[in-house]
Amino acid sequence: MDTIILGIESSCDDTSAAVIKNGVLLSSVIASQAVHEAYGGVVPELASRAHQQNIVPVVHEALKRAGVTKEQLSAIAFTRGPGLMGSLLVGVSFAKGLARSLDIPMIDVNHLQGHVLAHFIKESEDDHNQPKFPFICLLVSGGNSQIIRVNAYNDMEVLGQTIDDAAGEAIDKCSKVMGLGYPGGPIIDKLARQGNPKAYTFSKPHIPGYDYSFSGLKTSFLYSLREWLKEDPDFIEHHKTDLAASLEKTIVDILMDKLRKVVKDTGINEVAVAGGVSANNGLRNAFHEHADKYGWKIYIPKFGYTTDNAAMIAITGYYKFMDKDFCTIDKPAYSRVTIK
Repeated sequence: MDTIILGIESSCDDTSAAVIKNGVLLSSVIASQAVHEAYGGVVPELASRAHQQNIVPVVHEALKRAGVTKEQLSAIAFTRGPGLMGSLLVGVSFAKGLARSLDIPMIDVNHLQGHVLAHFIKESEDDHNQPKFPFICLLVSGGNSQIIRVNAYNDMEVLGQTIDDAAGEAIDKCSKVMGLGYPGGPIIDKLARQGNPKAYTFSKPHIPGYDYSFSGLKTSFLYSLREWLKEDPDFIEHHKTDLAASLEKTIVDILMDKLRKVVKDTGINEVAVAGGVSANNGLRNAFHEHADKYGWKIYIPKFGYTTDNAAMIAITGYYKFMDKDFCTIDKPAYSRVTIK
């Protein structure tokens, strides 16, 4: 009998639904919210309202593209957290209502676990390029920077994480100060490809162990920028590509220094990257360079699976379904939690 999972993701500003059949992706639909660009960041109230408008047509389209009816679904997997509470509630409530009406199981998914397991999304039966357990995963997004030892789909151990800002937050904040817009990641990435990464030097933190810190880098960047603007009010416009390239290189160096230490200390050379920042060109290049230099077996997700998407929720739900790890209807959404 076929196992068909509908995944629903609504943790931030993208409404997404995906359908997976026997572990293979049949469809993935994402509705993005451009309304936040004018505010320089996600406005929670606007996000939750947009989710309410989008979730029914997005789920309908995902089922249509997959060629399945709601009556054929085996279970519904949904992001329970972490994320924006208002946004999560839309997806959680919809998933509970639909599952209850169809009398099928509900499966709650940790959003961060979903990012890690995005590497197990299969687009065909012949797709076998998945990491082997155990592997090390660098999870980097707008709100999280973690190094995780993944022993199994349901056994993950955080070895290091940020003690303040995440890498994505640092990029977004620096982009905003430069007047480049939101979200800052794609903008900085595009500019960095045209600039000199050695043009400027910014401070790097000295944090013991495997933990990260990006607040010092952000402060160093903002202080330097203020001093340069005193001498040249048009400094940003004249040097934005070099600024972006130097900022990106510094962040990538910080990320890779700790990751390299973890791989050396654990002896695990199966290494993956996940999360929104994994779309960054500089970080992807660094992974390839480390693979060539240190013999790592690397796993880099397709661009469509780097940002928030329901395909990663559906595949996580598929594995939990196989273990009959279901969720009761009284489980609430949660806004803050990490992989433990």
